[in-house]
Amino acid sequence: MFLWFIGTAVLAVAYVFRDPAFDYRLLIVGSVLPLADAVTGGAGVLHTLVLSLVLMIVVMLSTVGRRPVRKLFLGLPIGTMLHLVFDGAWATTELFWWALGGWSFEGLQMPEASRGWLDVLLELAGLVMVVWIWRRSHLSDPVRRRAFVHEGRLFT
Repeated sequence: MFLWFIGTAVLAVAYVFRDPAFDYRLLIVGSVLPLADAVTGGAGVLHTLVLSLVLMIVVMLSTVGRRPVRKLFLGLPIGTMLHLVFDGAWATTELFWWALGGWSFEGLQMPEASRGWLDVLLELAGLVMVVWIWRRSHLSDPVRRRAFVHEGRLFT
């Protein structure tokens, strides 16, 4: 699963914040970052609330007085938090609240690995969302695509 997280994160932020200057690049990275847990063969720290909170704290503390930099980097923890929401990671207490109930990830599956064929439907829904975002943002236009690559702007 990949497109499901990108589509849901972008649309959630677009409709909640309604900020035409929001930089979606790090949001997209954050929304798929927890998938890197697959490298270890199962669920890990990237699927925990602790990681998202630590990322948010680091961004907030390291960008005091530097609003443009903060605005850029806030997309990363927001993306990881939205991944947890749209992945259903919150439904696995030991994983979501990791470190409060113990340090082991042994026996914990990534939520993406436990849904089976439902993941195919979610990924198709993600494809529909990404195509809609592409069309709505006119990313087939090279000028708009360049603005997205260099400034992270969509829906302008």
